[in-house]
Amino acid sequence: MTIKVGDKIPSMTLHFKGPDGIQEIKTDDIFKGKTVVMFSLPGAFTPTCSAKHLPGYVQQADALKKKGVDKIVCLSVNDPFVMDAWGRDQKVGDKVFLLPDGSGAMTKAMGMEFDLTARGLGVRGQRYSMLVKDGVVKTLHLEQPGQFEVSSAEKMLQDL
Repeated sequence: MTIKVGDKIPSMTLHFKGPDGIQEIKTDDIFKGKTVVMFSLPGAFTPTCSAKHLPGYVQQADALKKKGVDKIVCLSVNDPFVMDAWGRDQKVGDKVFLLPDGSGAMTKAMGMEFDLTARGLGVRGQRYSMLVKDGVVKTLHLEQPGQFEVSSAEKMLQDL
């Protein structure tokens, strides 16, 4: 079942690459008591994700934070090493937290899988953005497959 407005973000533990290597992070720690913009994309280093989606949020990070956003999170079904390398390549710094969903557990729990096996890419996450307050989804913009129209940082700014 696909996550929808009013639903709570699933509680689970994921892993990211930090300064001390691979570290655990709990989704409750990311979202509890905070206003978070989370966006998901099919994969690091892919064309639209690298040219438009992530760069838009990096460029608009300060504007989003001025409107009350505590944290910007990019979720992708990639491992921590790939997300770390992509963050360095994209010069993300601390503007966006790149959250690896290496096994797709969070993506599956939210019902947001996107099966690209026929194209040799396996099961990925759909492209979307959401505004989450204290762990509860307040807005959700789900893209049609192959599109990039409603999940941009500019659209999220309009929501705030």
